[in-house]
Amino acid sequence: MVRSFAFTTQGRLHTKDIPPFLMPTLLADTNLFLWVDLEDPTPEEAKFYLETVFHFHPLSIEDCVTESQSPKVEEYSPKEGDQFTPYLFMVIHAVDYSRKDGVFATSELNFFLGKNFLVTYHLKPLKAVSVAAERSLKSNVHIARAPDRVAHTLLDLIVDNYKPALEELALEIAELENEVLAHPDKTALNRLLQVKKEVLHLRQIIGPQREVLARFASGDFKLIRAHLVPYYRDVYDGLFRIYELSQNYADSLTGILQVYLSMSSNQTGEVIKLLTLITVITTPVMVVGTWYGMNFHNMPELEKGYWVIIGITSVATFATYWYFKHRKWF
Repeated sequence: MVRSFAFTTQGRLHTKDIPPFLMPTLLADTNLFLWVDLEDPTPEEAKFYLETVFHFHPLSIEDCVTESQSPKVEEYSPKEGDQFTPYLFMVIHAVDYSRKDGVFATSELNFFLGKNFLVTYHLKPLKAVSVAAERSLKSNVHIARAPDRVAHTLLDLIVDNYKPALEELALEIAELENEVLAHPDKTALNRLLQVKKEVLHLRQIIGPQREVLARFASGDFKLIRAHLVPYYRDVYDGLFRIYELSQNYADSLTGILQVYLSMSSNQTGEVIKLLTLITVITTPVMVVGTWYGMNFHNMPELEKGYWVIIGITSVATFATYWYFKHRKWF
């Protein structure tokens, strides 16, 4: 699906669902800003818009259509023979957490940001793109006055979407902690390891994106106007707080894992202690039984004092039990 919008420099909608043959004309108009959103386009559509209409560099096109797990941002300036104008190419990832599956799902979003155009490319429907488009069409703050404003809105929405995912994760960790304390079994351990793995995955996602947004926050790019740099810095700060929160979650899971191991160790110790006590308490019976189980020819004490031997065995067993009970070993 291809959506396209042309906005004036005042942020008002000029044209919607633009015919492809009109796009070069609108791009040439310095009083307009063009936003083209490519959602799961066909190879022909991707080739037409990225190569024929905007003439982007082949390397950025290749990075765009090929799914990447590493966020990045690159600045492209035209050399001799290039038909494109200067632009930024950016790869960013949105996340969603499913408590049912227990995994973080990532969705890639690619930006081509120029002076008077913004091209977004993604394979899955993204809430951030839909909300940004709706705000651009209906908002009174005119966020669509320039591509760097819309790009900021998209990034801000992507970072904000981390928050509900982290809230779901926090609930998952709280339930997991209660489960480990109540039933420290293999099922709880498997869930604990799965959640810990996903938290590490989240940190692997956020870490490189912090580096990308840090470049926007420090004003490295001329296509991001100076008065918008503080807004990008605010997005970076939000992502940094999320990264620290994910670190806290990782520490909490490590603590829960240590509690699980301690409880498992205690359970093992109790079992060993019980088996040891049983062995010691039954030692008199085993000694007497072993002695009289031997094949002697004559055992007059067995013939004359059978009940005496049983009494001695019982008294010795009870005395052993009473000793351990008195020492509060069980």
